[in-house]
Amino acid sequence: MAETTGSGIGRLGMSRRVTLFTLISKARSFMIPDSHVDLLSWESKTVANVATIGPDGEPHNSPVWFEWDGTHLKFSLTTGRQKYRNLQRDKRTSLTVVDPDNLYRYVEIRGELEGIEPDPDIDFISRMAKKYLDKDRYPWHREGDERVIMKIRPTKVSGMG
Repeated sequence: MAETTGSGIGRLGMSRRVTLFTLISKARSFMIPDSHVDLLSWESKTVANVATIGPDGEPHNSPVWFEWDGTHLKFSLTTGRQKYRNLQRDKRTSLTVVDPDNLYRYVEIRGELEGIEPDPDIDFISRMAKKYLDKDRYPWHREGDERVIMKIRPTKVSGMG
């Protein structure tokens, strides 16, 4: 892990202390630093901004509900979504989770799609609805939606704060 600590002046002229880190792994499992694992915890209501590469090479970025299981970052999509098509074509992705209480603190996870699991009974997205909305069942399911769970294996983690 490479880590740099320094101080600087924020945009609003406030003094702040920042810690930068970068972790790279080719291993099958990956550890998130203790200093930032709370951003990925079940108790955290933060979303992950997921970036993929579009068909013409342009970036595609949008927020998703997610779950971190200690090995994979998982999120739900329908198979008609652009993000799903993008990850089918190019498995590389980047996800950023920002601390809502300190916008200078975040974790970025770069990784690759390692698997797609069907979610025909919408169990996973309903679990996310419980986490984010405190609802037992995902309220926006539409007839004909084909839900899947995207499993991202981290290859590089960096962050600040």
